[in-house]
Amino acid sequence: MSLNVDISRLMSRLEILSGFNATPGKGITRFSYSPEDREARKYLEALFSSMGLKTTVDGAGNMRARLEGSDPGAPAVLSGSHIDTVLHGGKYDGAVGTLGAIEAVQAIMESGLPRRCPLEVAMFAEEEGSNFGSTLAGSKALVGKYTLAHMEKLKTPEGKSMAGLLREGGYTPESMADNLLRPETIKAMVELHIEQSVVLESRGVPVGIVEAVAGIRVLEIRIRGVPNHAGATPMTLRQDPLAAGARLMGTIEDLAKKSATGSTVATVGKILCRPNVSNIIPEEVTFTVDIRDVQDAGIESVAAGIEKAAEALAASRDVSVDVVHISESAPVLLDGHIAGVTETCARRRNFRYARMNSGAVHDACMFAPLVPTGMIFIPSKGGRSHVPEEFTGKEDIGKGVSLLADVLYELSK
Repeated sequence: MSLNVDISRLMSRLEILSGFNATPGKGITRFSYSPEDREARKYLEALFSSMGLKTTVDGAGNMRARLEGSDPGAPAVLSGSHIDTVLHGGKYDGAVGTLGAIEAVQAIMESGLPRRCPLEVAMFAEEEGSNFGSTLAGSKALVGKYTLAHMEKLKTPEGKSMAGLLREGGYTPESMADNLLRPETIKAMVELHIEQSVVLESRGVPVGIVEAVAGIRVLEIRIRGVPNHAGATPMTLRQDPLAAGARLMGTIEDLAKKSATGSTVATVGKILCRPNVSNIIPEEVTFTVDIRDVQDAGIESVAAGIEKAAEALAASRDVSVDVVHISESAPVLLDGHIAGVTETCARRRNFRYARMNSGAVHDACMFAPLVPTGMIFIPSKGGRSHVPEEFTGKEDIGKGVSLLADVLYELSK
């Protein structure tokens, strides 16, 4: 087998795609269903057409392009990612996986090697959740987790629904019920993605073979005290929710660090303080806690520890503490056979690799319960992502796409 990807061609396409951007000079901003997204889609459609691929777009805006194999009735091998971004994001997140899948399929086409199974490239809409605050919305719609009712309820900050934006863009969200993914038509799904963390770079390894994706539990903690004068209220007589919250935040960090699984992380990412005035002891503090682990036990342990600490804090500080469950997703185990095929292909190319987990969710998570699914990671410089400074080197991209091409071909034989 000899598959040669054209990394210069891919990098050129990445530069073109990054030009579809609402915030030039301030990172990449390309929300799903925006004018920039529409132009990017036209570019992808032109690429697919030039390759002779048959393109379909569903009612949620997910694009799929198909290259037939020798057996049209065989299940397809699917690869792809997303092209939407966060506000002022980077040009590699998602885009490398989408354009990398196109390049991998093109390399297989150009090799002339025989294949039984069709190959499909996918671009999933609204992965980032930038419009509606809900990640993976396009792939959730594709697998039936989001119905039309969900798409009517999801709203932008301006009050526009996902279904409404889709209709404005010429899509028909009502058709999704008749166009859900049929698992029997997909042999395997493999997603290439930048790591968005520091593990690969810190180890000096160019390729990661992902074995599991962390589950997530999001809690909201609301602490209420008694607002009062900052100067006239003695320290021993205060019912200060912010001071109490600070103590609890430190406990949350300790709970994650001491988790028995060794893979738990917990993050306080959003804090609201009312009235948020410098000379008033606050009345109420609210903050979120994002708990992640590839093992349920780690999430459960930290969440239980937070509940216990909150109860003790309420008693010792004379404040009220409510711990509210906001959302949850279970850990996702990826397919062992695909991981094995990926490992074999990496060894064949003499690529150093690491088996690893993903702390971030990806479109592949929606496929894993339904079809055999794998993921390949490539390094992110400094672990930076979702920022203009996001960067992955050309050589690492080339290795990731070469490995993806090998894996797709092996699975399609």
